[in-house]
Amino acid sequence: MIGNWLALIALQVDVYDRTSSGWWVGALLIANILPAIVIGVLFGPLVDRLSRKGLMIASDVGRLAVFVALPFVDSAAAIVALAVVAGIGNGFFRPAVLAGMPNLVADEELPAANALIQIVEWVTQLAGPLAGGVLVAARGPHLAYWVNALTFGVSVAFVAWIPARLLQSERSIGRGHWTDLREGFETVLRSRELLTVVIVWTVAMVAAGFINLAEIFLARRSYGAGDFGFGLLWAGSGAGLVVGGLVANTLLARRGVVVTYPRALLVFSFGVAAAAAAPNVWVGAAAMAVSGIGNGVAAVTNITLVQRGAPDRLRGRALTAVMSVNYSMLLIAFVAAGPLTDAAGPRVVYAVAAGALLLAAGAARRLLSGSEA
Repeated sequence: MIGNWLALIALQVDVYDRTSSGWWVGALLIANILPAIVIGVLFGPLVDRLSRKGLMIASDVGRLAVFVALPFVDSAAAIVALAVVAGIGNGFFRPAVLAGMPNLVADEELPAANALIQIVEWVTQLAGPLAGGVLVAARGPHLAYWVNALTFGVSVAFVAWIPARLLQSERSIGRGHWTDLREGFETVLRSRELLTVVIVWTVAMVAAGFINLAEIFLARRSYGAGDFGFGLLWAGSGAGLVVGGLVANTLLARRGVVVTYPRALLVFSFGVAAAAAAPNVWVGAAAMAVSGIGNGVAAVTNITLVQRGAPDRLRGRALTAVMSVNYSMLLIAFVAAGPLTDAAGPRVVYAVAAGALLLAAGAARRLLSGSEA
């Protein structure tokens, strides 16, 4: 994940420097998540039918090859094309990890286990973008690509140590691809937990898309902070996510999902609104840390609800179905955010994102009203 965040900063800077266009930055971000949508819509059953360990290793090897190739390309279009290939690896890797997690721990330990794995990821989000901003500012994006390629090799070595049986208690017996695919989407519609996450987090994805695309413009144009400032904003979000992950299990145990989930989204919204109004990058980074706390608590809640809402034999395709719906809205947000950022500026885009998160908080409160979750 450290390599991923390094590379994310490098990719956006690389495309921005070549084009100075919100459209091209949006195309890069779309290329990264579009494969996850296609996988969720068409290939989700493979996460249950094939070895999850094998999928994880194959995804790492494919992404290693992408980042070895990136230093040799000479156009924004080629960068975006390779980002699509990397996105395929992302689209299979994360569902395989999350689907396997409930097999590694007891059910009562699942929220804490999810918080732990998210904290590990978010600590890297704190360190990776900050290091990426410094590295790219000093040496350009290519060194970051090489570092990320190396980290995928390390990941393969560690994943190879995990016995396959510990990631998958049972293999799904296929009844035909389209039947298996439909079964995953029907599981989502029948489960209150899954349906809540689909609706609430799909609304929140509007905010995520707007923030992700506009962030480099907020750092460079609004704050005048350059590449280092861009990395600092990401690091602020990462710090907040770590804190959110640390407190999520306690909040869920004491307050429950019904109270915790909407309040987490409200905190997320407040932080984004504060970043929109911040006078400089330091205040902006602090505001993004606040937003990260709310985001972190909400994200742990999302994962736990989805994992508990589907049995192991259906969990992979249920996860990919939820992710495909969420990422579809994220894609739409990227498409809309590019021209809006060019026309109205990043502060306006952040303000719109804060409003979307308010709507998500209201939806969470309504959907969970009367629930004992």
